[in-house]
Amino acid sequence: MRNPVADVIVGIKPSGIRKFFDIVTEMNDKDVISLGVGEPDFDTPWHIRDEGIYSLEKGKSHYTANTGLVELRKEICNYIKRSQGIDYDFAKEVLVTVGGSEAIDIGLRAMCNPGDEVIIPQPSYVSYEPCALLTGAVPVVIDLKEENEFRLTAEELRAAITPKTKVLILPFPNNPTGAIMEKKDLEAIRDVIIENDLYVMSDEIYAELTYKEKHVSIASLPGMKERTILINGFSKAYAMTGWRLGYACGPEVIIKQMTKIHQYCIMCAPTTSQYAAVEALKNGDKDVEEMRMEYNRRRRFLLNAFNEMGVKVFEPYGAFYIFPCIKEFGMTSEEFAERFLKEMKVAAVPGTAFGNSGEGFLRISYAYSLEKLREAMRRFAIFVEKLRSEQK
Repeated sequence: MRNPVADVIVGIKPSGIRKFFDIVTEMNDKDVISLGVGEPDFDTPWHIRDEGIYSLEKGKSHYTANTGLVELRKEICNYIKRSQGIDYDFAKEVLVTVGGSEAIDIGLRAMCNPGDEVIIPQPSYVSYEPCALLTGAVPVVIDLKEENEFRLTAEELRAAITPKTKVLILPFPNNPTGAIMEKKDLEAIRDVIIENDLYVMSDEIYAELTYKEKHVSIASLPGMKERTILINGFSKAYAMTGWRLGYACGPEVIIKQMTKIHQYCIMCAPTTSQYAAVEALKNGDKDVEEMRMEYNRRRRFLLNAFNEMGVKVFEPYGAFYIFPCIKEFGMTSEEFAERFLKEMKVAAVPGTAFGNSGEGFLRISYAYSLEKLREAMRRFAIFVEKLRSEQK
């Protein structure tokens, strides 16, 4: 028989995040603490759930427009206007998707021809590189540096650009580092982007989870709205991971082609989720603020815990991840994570799951209760002392 599968997909590695999640599941040990998955431990707020339930009770279970409910697209535009000062046309420049992940996939498919280069700053979310490869595009990785607070600099961007470069993925606030790009950082790279006629895919799924200052979208800068696909969703800010709902906003010419792919592959995002999302955008600001305050509390706890252990750690200002450096222990990130799980029954994700530049780091999610984090840090401290003793 001939080979039944495509070479391109065989060459793509499985997600490093899911690998450790699956190991924990297979262990079936109640003592294991998993800090590996970026999923809020909060339940979706009741008023949002109620709206989803009410929509079902009213029989609102049919297809919506391919681009999503008109009311939802209008609320998305209202939200972006009040949070970023950007005006989008709900009828032409907004597409509701099945999570932000679908928007990343179909956005790259709509923009890239085979051979086009897509710049991907890493460490970053695991799906960017595979999605680029599946379009026939060529991923070009920029290794972000800890000394730059894992921010993308204009110099790094300029050095990565070739005549074939078409798209820059901008993954901030960043998963896994928690790094952010402030307005001055965005202004510095904007000039390089415009000068080289690039398009930007700005993944802003953690936009509401920043702790230093309010998030600024690159699409809000002069000259950038017309060359940016802004991607966001409801999973992180509103604790709606299982509702699978996201959206893309951008130039009509790109959104139109993304919608065409969406029509054939998806039809429309889940109807129940869309009605719930309208309620989230209208009345969910208080919920978001309460969750952000709790994440910040956990963030400060982890920073203090690692500092007390003498473990070098970059201070995250966004998302809900912390990225401690484990280079002093002389192991790869994967070796460290495997031993930590086996010996201390705590699961974290090796930094290399997010790119080769993540080597020497570990991603720990603080989308978990303070009680779990305290116990995990107690075990981490024991493990660190054990490793230091072994080195003597």
